[in-house]
Amino acid sequence: MASVSTHRQDNQAVYVLHTYPFKETSLVVELFTRNFGRVATTAKGARRPRSAMRGLLQAFQPLLATWSGRLELKTLHSLEWNGGLLLLQGEALMCGFYLNELLLRLLPREDPHEALFEYYATTLKTLMSGQDLATTLRRFELKFLQELGYAIPLSVDASAMPVLEKQGYRYEAEHGAVKLTGALDRDGHGVQLLGKTLIDMSNDDYSQVQTQQQSKQLMRYLLAHYLGDKPLHTRQLLIDLQGF
Repeated sequence: MASVSTHRQDNQAVYVLHTYPFKETSLVVELFTRNFGRVATTAKGARRPRSAMRGLLQAFQPLLATWSGRLELKTLHSLEWNGGLLLLQGEALMCGFYLNELLLRLLPREDPHEALFEYYATTLKTLMSGQDLATTLRRFELKFLQELGYAIPLSVDASAMPVLEKQGYRYEAEHGAVKLTGALDRDGHGVQLLGKTLIDMSNDDYSQVQTQQQSKQLMRYLLAHYLGDKPLHTRQLLIDLQGF
């Protein structure tokens, strides 16, 4: 796992994932960076009304950041815009916060994932259109877990045999798709789905209603497995809103 060792980093492409108060006038700012992964910084004096940085600490906006420090908590020196404003509204805004919470919970600090950074940026732009939000989330969830190194086999089953479109499976975290062969199989752990859903997901095809429904169940199960006992706040809000 790579780590940040250089004392100062100038004009790095970043997004703000989260901020929270630190001491009397400062903030801790969690950044998602292209070259260094998730980086924690302190923005000194950022809670003061006249702080130059205060208005730039907005989620979902492409920014350039300069920070320094050798410890886990760096010092954020400056931020500037790195492109046009990106406005998320309504359910798309909640989806954006959901992505950020996923990154905060599962992405290790100072572990670079350049491809994931670019996919996150693309996903935000897709969310801004406000169309097909659920499918946009499924695609990001799958890409996210794959980029973190979790094996999510879709085209072969747990026995390394090709997934069959009409075959029923029980998908188990850490194992993959296990063929359903009888009534007893249906009592096992995991999520039951058709092979067609897995094949569709491997082909990035979410056009079928059944695939949309079963992929949602599968990703919800896999994320719950990797997140452990503490559920995502934004996930529950999205479920309450529209069943995302």
